[in-house]
Amino acid sequence: MAVAQIHSTAIVAPGATLEDGVTVGPYSIIGEHVLLGAGTRVGPHCVIDGHTTVGPDNHFYGYCSIGGIPQDKKYAGEPTALTIGQGNTFREFVTVNTGTVQDVGTTRIGDDNWIMAYVHVAHDCQVGSHVVIANSVQMGGHTQIGDWAILGGLTAVHQFVHIGAHVMIGGTSSVRQDVPPYMIGAGDSFRPIGINSEGLSRRGFTEQDVQVLREAYKIVYRRKLQIDQAIEALIGLQREHPAEHQAVQTLVEFLRGASRGIARP
Repeated sequence: MAVAQIHSTAIVAPGATLEDGVTVGPYSIIGEHVLLGAGTRVGPHCVIDGHTTVGPDNHFYGYCSIGGIPQDKKYAGEPTALTIGQGNTFREFVTVNTGTVQDVGTTRIGDDNWIMAYVHVAHDCQVGSHVVIANSVQMGGHTQIGDWAILGGLTAVHQFVHIGAHVMIGGTSSVRQDVPPYMIGAGDSFRPIGINSEGLSRRGFTEQDVQVLREAYKIVYRRKLQIDQAIEALIGLQREHPAEHQAVQTLVEFLRGASRGIARP
């Protein structure tokens, strides 16, 4: 087992837990209530603080600020948390805040995400796994990002917005309403233009899956239906294509839970 390697200029609080193989670079600070999982690498000049649990094999590049208190005027010092899974990359100057008691109390980031420089993940955000968040994306509080989503650089996401799985958002977009799974688009405000067919194919969706999801897109966006009417039509599509039931079900469940309305073309 490889013991933690801590640079002589780093400061690690006595209560912090550093598992096997952790490295902490020059001038970094690890707080009292932090757990760093095995093999995690912390670069120079990072601060990891708060009630923060980091899984194995994460990599924090220089100047990251992880586990800072929420940027929320209602925050009154409660011991809220941040939980990070395994295998994530956090590039330079990424900031991630802990949660608030007005929500679930914990900001969560899943596994194998690629979070590029200057990204801000605000309080109570819930980020899935295999997500790519490009440079300078700014996420408001309580945002939810589904698995395999891609957010282009300089995109701004309004607080409480939900972005579904496999969504691809072009750079410099402004996302003010929920974006259903599988969509691709861009703009200020964000406008979907179709299904992220290339991304779906790369992730193992069949040609028939993609074709049925194109039909689902037409139901949601071309027929000018209300959300409840679109859901009923999607259920009908599932009956017509039972082999693709689960792919469509992901969209149905998202629409049932959409809280801010959905982004429209």
